[in-house]
Amino acid sequence: MPTSVLSGFTHNFLGNSPNWYKQVILLFLLANPILLWLFGPVFTGWLLVGEFIFTLAMALKCYPLQPGGLIAIEALLIGMTTPDAVYHEVLTNLPVIMLLLFMVAGIYFMKELLLVTFTQILVGVRSKSALSLLFCAAAALLSAFLDALTVTAVIISVAVGFYSVYHKVASGKGHHHTDHNANSDQEVVELHRSDLHNFRSFLRSLLMHGAVGTALGGVATMVGEPQNLLIAKVAGWDFATFFTHMLPVSLPVLVAGLTTCWLLEKLRWFGYGTRLPRKVRRVLEEFADNERKKRTPADQAALWIQAMAAVVLVVGLALHLAEVGMIGLLVIILITSFTGITDEHQIGKAFQEALPFTSLLVVFFAIVAVIHEQHLFTPIINLVLSLPIDQQPGMFFIANGVLSMISDNVFVATVYISEIKQALDAGTIDQAHFERLAIAINTGTNLPSVATPNGQAAFLFLLTSAIAPLVRLSYGRMVFMALPYTVVMGSVGLWCVVNFI
Repeated sequence: MPTSVLSGFTHNFLGNSPNWYKQVILLFLLANPILLWLFGPVFTGWLLVGEFIFTLAMALKCYPLQPGGLIAIEALLIGMTTPDAVYHEVLTNLPVIMLLLFMVAGIYFMKELLLVTFTQILVGVRSKSALSLLFCAAAALLSAFLDALTVTAVIISVAVGFYSVYHKVASGKGHHHTDHNANSDQEVVELHRSDLHNFRSFLRSLLMHGAVGTALGGVATMVGEPQNLLIAKVAGWDFATFFTHMLPVSLPVLVAGLTTCWLLEKLRWFGYGTRLPRKVRRVLEEFADNERKKRTPADQAALWIQAMAAVVLVVGLALHLAEVGMIGLLVIILITSFTGITDEHQIGKAFQEALPFTSLLVVFFAIVAVIHEQHLFTPIINLVLSLPIDQQPGMFFIANGVLSMISDNVFVATVYISEIKQALDAGTIDQAHFERLAIAINTGTNLPSVATPNGQAAFLFLLTSAIAPLVRLSYGRMVFMALPYTVVMGSVGLWCVVNFI
């Protein structure tokens, strides 16, 4: 092979990822078959799991689908699992895949309604503490019935829009100026630099409150997070049953989370508490008023259709009229039919957000198939199940919480719920205890996972979004700002799991 071609291959492999990362992935792929031959399938299986978690933890270097997918393909090739076993995992979790495909796409067509809602909150509430509380509570409520990723996307869209508007004004341009680079402060007038700095801090705190809100609401219902639906499916719970089972934990944690939000703003700790500068408020109010005046009768009719579709969505979920994915498809058909969206390419855009994560989820299931085929988690599960009955839910909460902090909560929940279902089928535990452990797994993967962007898909989405560099929201800053929430939500969640379920 010519040197130039080899150089091009090296450059193309995993794209713009750091060279050290590419070398680590290649080392994994080269070492796995050798280690399987030397140490056997159990050791290599654990290594594969560790390698996959590494790709999740390094998601900012490279989206995990490619390196994780290569590891999963190799696991199939070296006999750690079979295509039939992977297909069985996918088939078992088809409702989760349908949730991601159709529900996320359905909510995409409700973005205008959600944008109007958050915009009115942002410009209509003058108290920063009250505004933060409303943002957090609104994100929690929406995430309980919709999808945390989409709610986060709406909050990001609002923040990007308002930041761009003020940045134009701070650069000496009108807020309707089209040719403007919001990433550069070179044109910012000196008079506005202090206000722009404070506005960035203001938006950072709102974005973090909103992201935490998606976790507070997402833990409560079977559609709040992808793993919730998986747990509900395995446990045989419908929407109302899932909500009822989680209530002893989700309600106290919600109160504690909202209280934390209010205290952080009042005490101005951990980077919170910055108020919206008056000059910025005047600019944003003028912009919002202009947008409202520009709204045509067709735009207003579309908002009404989206609101009615939201009612249909909530009723359909609450009464469990169909699988969640089917209700999402219903929302897509209703909104597009009555708002004039009939072009295939317009509809296709709605599926772009969900497809990468859906593909990654199928790779998850390949790794889960390895775990099942090699019985990797069975000794751990048996160890926890050998503890006194009253200690087991708390230990499951802690184990799931810690692992979710460093990897991804969907992956962790998938593994643990499958393992305790096998214990139930084997007669090791009874149905009542299985349900207690399922609650511990769901809350354990949803609450402490806010500690890092790795644990929550919504947090990772925020970190990799367009708004993060604009408001100077780095990985370290996210971890620091999430710390008080992690401590409070994790502690209260654990206390409730130990005492109330």
